[in-house]
Parts: sequence; C-alpha cells; structure tokens
Amino acid sequence: MGINRIRLVLTGMALASVAWAVAMPAQSEVTVGVVLGATGPAASISIPYGNVYQIVPRTVGGQPARFIILDDTGNPSEAVKHARRLVSEDKVDVILGSTYTPACLAMADVALESKTPMICMSPTVVSAEKHPWFFTIPQRLPVMIGGIVGHMQASGVKTVGFIGFTDGWGDLTLAALEQTAAPAGIKVVARERYQRNETSVTAQVLKVMAANPDAVFVGASGTPAALPQVTLVERGYKGRIYQTHGAINKDFLRVGGKNVEGAIAPTGPLVVADQLPDSNPIKKVSLQFFKMYDAAYPADARNPFGGYAYDGYLFLSAGVVSAARKAKPGTPEFRAALREGMENLKEVVGTHAVYNTSPSDHNGADERARVMVTVQGGSWKLLQ
Repeated sequence: MGINRIRLVLTGMALASVAWAVAMPAQSEVTVGVVLGATGPAASISIPYGNVYQIVPRTVGGQPARFIILDDTGNPSEAVKHARRLVSEDKVDVILGSTYTPACLAMADVALESKTPMICMSPTVVSAEKHPWFFTIPQRLPVMIGGIVGHMQASGVKTVGFIGFTDGWGDLTLAALEQTAAPAGIKVVARERYQRNETSVTAQVLKVMAANPDAVFVGASGTPAALPQVTLVERGYKGRIYQTHGAINKDFLRVGGKNVEGAIAPTGPLVVADQLPDSNPIKKVSLQFFKMYDAAYPADARNPFGGYAYDGYLFLSAGVVSAARKAKPGTPEFRAALREGMENLKEVVGTHAVYNTSPSDHNGADERARVMVTVQGGSWKLLQ
C-alpha cells in the first residue's frame, strides 16, 4: 500500500495536511475530485464543504467511492492546476468544486476539454459551449435576488446602491440586481466595487451614500461581505442593507457584530429548517443532515455551505444510480452517462432545494429553495 495523494483534513477552522494511504481503486469505484478554497479569502465558506466530504458515506449512488480533496488556496490558477491533475493523473469521474465563482469559471474549461462532469459549489453561469458538462448546486441568482427585490418593493424602496466584489461574483450579483430591480420600479443609483482582500471600503461607501439610496445591496460573500455593512453603519447610513446568500455563515456574524444586526438576505431553507412545517420535504433532509454534521463537528454552528456540500453529494449520487446501469466508473462512457444522469434528475430532495434538472437547466432549484432571513440578536431569523 503506497501513498496515493496528500489529502486535506478539515476540522472546524483548523486545516492540516496529512498523507493518506489507500489501496489502488477497484474497477467499480467512483473517483470524486474535490477542489475547495480551504485557505485564503474563501476559507470561511469552504471549510464546511470540506468537513462534509470527510463524513459522507464512501459510496455514491450505491457504488464504492474515493474522494480526493485538494485546497486551491482561493486562487483560480491553483484550482485549474488541481483540476487538470485530477483528470489526467487520478482519472476522476467527476469534479466537485470549487466553492467560489472565479475558480469555477476557470475550471469549467478543464471540464469541457476532458469531458468530465463538474458540479460547481457556487451559483456560476458559463457559456453555452461549457454548459453540457457544468452543473451547479446553489440556487440561481435570479431566484435569490428576486427575493431581495421583492422585499425591497414591499418595503417601499425606490432606489438602491450597490457595492460588491470586483470579480465574477460581483458581476453576477450586480447583473441580477439590475435585471430584477428595473421591472419592480427600483433604480440602481450607485455601483461600487472592492477586492475580497481589501481592509477598507470607506471611499466606496461614501460614494454610495452620496447617491442617497433607500437601500444598499452588498454583492459579496463570506467574511468580506461584512466590511461594507460595518462601514455603512459606522458612517451613519440608516437605510436597509441587503446581503446575498453567500453571507450566511457564523463568521460573517462574528466579524460584523452589532453592525450587521438587521441585515436582510435570502438563503436556502436549511438555515431555518427547525421553523419549516413538517409537510416540507426539505425539513426532513435538513434535520438528518444536522444530525450527521453535528455529531462530527459539534462546535461548528449550522451553516448553509455544509448543506450545499451535502446537496452536491445527493445530486451526484442520483446521477450515479443512472450512470452505473450503462457503464463502469473510470471510463469515458461512465462520465458521459453520469453527465446525462445528472441532467435528468427528478424531485431529488436536498437541504436547500428539490432538484429537477433538464438539458437546459443544470441546477434545477425553483423558488422552494429560497426563504428570507434577517440578523436578529446575533443570529439569522426567518422573516415572515
């Protein structure tokens, strides 16, 4: 038995790299390559994903499975390097990851070139050419931003200022805001951007405030999403502040403290699963997930990102059930069958959504995948 790969072991906020000794994979074993931004600017989002892939069963769709977990350090170039290595050396059947938009966009080229299905853990949109091999788990932005704009409209908001990342996630959130706000009679009056690793956004915030918007929408994610809201509050802004579902984690609350009280955001039902009616199928799956996750990571607060990781596992498992009837893992035929299987999912219930995919829809989450929440008393509460 030799050393096959350096595996990342993620425990809470700690990250250790250890040698993982494994036997050569059996012929029927499904090999899953997982790429995460476990260190770097996406770490607060990515670590829960890594935690989940440590504890899910070592089977997918009834087939034995091997997970190879790699850290891209929040660097799209590193993510591409890992993706190429996974498809050329490890001959993976599927790539799970990465956990942030720029890396997913970069890795999509590898998925297309190698004809390897890829499940992105960020709500990323790719070109029509790359679409056949590219799937996403988080809810589409129009679904989530639609909830924000609906809340703005109901609250009498007529103007909104935007401040978001300078990368692909910022581009996507701004585009979704502009597309949904205009039909609702809401005007975007300011558009400011910032880098994920910036430590001050005072200049951007002052420009947004100068436009005197009724509300501000922060197109960011993870702990960096707290910075604009903290700055807005410290500068005396009194309007409503909206966040994306990418801000729903404990570190956002920890970093923002009292300054993020009252923030409003869309999220998947998982976050408030205890408050869902028993008739909601998502509640049962979410509570089962909590039981599994809490047993392994009792100190880790419930967060949506672990749920996305588990939904990725369920999504993949459903596709493998179909693919295993047609071909053996480790072959181009299996990868093609897996792609086709994941393209035709029906009522796959996860922690965030009920997934129904099609050739034109490689996400499959509808409005059942969205609830609106607010920060109250240092935690996220369901908005009725």
